[in-house]
Amino acid sequence: MGFIGFGIFGIAALLLGLFFFLLHIAVCVWGYNDARRKGRSPEFAILVVLGLLFFPVVGLIIYLLIRNNY
Repeated sequence: MGFIGFGIFGIAALLLGLFFFLLHIAVCVWGYNDARRKGRSPEFAILVVLGLLFFPVVGLIIYLLIRNNY
């Protein structure tokens, strides 16, 4: 039966979900720190974090494309 009725695949799915959640948070923290390190305003850094929070893949691609331009 496994851990509280989840089974091995349920546990694997929970761990995979936890991994992606922590990766998402790490990317948001990196985006904020990178924007501040490049001399951007705190408002711009907050916009980067919001973009990465709500649009993780697209937000990261857009930020990587514009990070050196502005």
